Amino acid sequence: MARSQRRGVVPPFLLDRIARATGPGSAPRAARATLNAQEPGRRAAIEASGSRQQRVLAAEPNGGLERAVYDGHEHEQLPGSLARSEGEPATGDAAVDEAYSGLGDTYRLFDEAFSRSSIDGQGMPLHATVHYGNDYDNAFWNGTQMVFGDGDGEVFRRFTISLSVIGHELTHGVTGHTAALRYVGQSGALSESVSDVFGCLVEQYSRQETSDGASWLVGEGLFTDQVRGTALRSLKAPGTAYDDDVLGKDPQPATMTDYVETDDDDGGVHINSGIPNHAFYLLATTLGGHAWEVAGRIWYDALTHGTLAHDATFAEFATATIDSARALFGAGTAAAVRDAWTSVEVTPEHSVPLEQDSSPRSIVVERSGGVAGVRRSWRAELDERPEGARLRTLIETVDWARGLRVGEAGADGFRYRIRCLTSSQTCVLEAQLAESELTTTWRELIERVRESDSA
Repeated sequence: MARSQRRGVVPPFLLDRIARATGPGSAPRAARATLNAQEPGRRAAIEASGSRQQRVLAAEPNGGLERAVYDGHEHEQLPGSLARSEGEPATGDAAVDEAYSGLGDTYRLFDEAFSRSSIDGQGMPLHATVHYGNDYDNAFWNGTQMVFGDGDGEVFRRFTISLSVIGHELTHGVTGHTAALRYVGQSGALSESVSDVFGCLVEQYSRQETSDGASWLVGEGLFTDQVRGTALRSLKAPGTAYDDDVLGKDPQPATMTDYVETDDDDGGVHINSGIPNHAFYLLATTLGGHAWEVAGRIWYDALTHGTLAHDATFAEFATATIDSARALFGAGTAAAVRDAWTSVEVTPEHSVPLEQDSSPRSIVVERSGGVAGVRRSWRAELDERPEGARLRTLIETVDWARGLRVGEAGADGFRYRIRCLTSSQTCVLEAQLAESELTTTWRELIERVRESDSA
């Protein structure tokens, strides 16, 4: 079975600070033990015993969600004893049940939002071990399964408590099966950032949160009440997640001006990831709505398209996201992606030109029919931010081909005509839809045009 180095969600520099702390308590000892377990050359032993356990470990992909959670009983041999498998009821053990739910939430995001079947894209069963080690201060993906420590109880709570942590680590598996980013320097920081981004998206998708309503924190709830901090990292405000006597201050930069050159932490992979993290946050909040629908699809496409180099720089990844945005959603969204990267001082390499000459500058919605037979019309300009950015995204997301198949409005039903116009008032997109044909996205587009016209 393949083996891989442990790379936990808690960066080594943070564990080192805890290990060097003086005073009573188990946290320094736990941090030292965790660091020792993560030294190069140490690998998790993959052992199984018992017929039921062997069947689960050897299970072939069944085309759907398949989970198995094991209890490590505070030892460091993997996987431990099987505690809960797919379809079984809750056990009452919080760590087991949180891991089980988190595996499912992560699977559903990738399956439903990005049409990816599990980590490898081929229905790979998801395995996790909880209660790993004695006061183990980390969670990691070892190349075949998830592993969660219980924390020391002084600095860290159990690592299954944070859904974003579960999503973060499983996304390392997705990256390993796709772009396989080299875990050092900027490419390593991109690997960490991608995991942070999709860790947040897993949490937001499970809660159906909008980009404006989300916390954008990785590891929220992981610290105990003794720590002055809210999370491990913040995509919204890198460098503000914690400021504690033991942990120190969150060192993440938000822009390239504060990029950290260091030989520690594999070249600062957990530090400089704050820069691409913040770029994603800026894009998602500029576009509005649910971050997985547009911004997430762009990042996923850039990661999995097959053109990203294993040692990609920030600039190269920025270019890949711009090109993905242009291919998926058009020039307007690609421009928003470019603006997000520019805001964090990353200059993209050469990419597909953002041609704007034939881009729509306004949208007109006309409504006819209804029992009163009154015609109404609303207009919105697409150059006004932030509403204009969201309207452009919706325009590039809806199915215009659907509007070419004019359906029956029904007795006294409304019919909508939606047109996108250039600056010269040339119609470049048009759809006619009965009210019964309106999807959720079409309805949001129409409602936003109405609100913009009346503002």
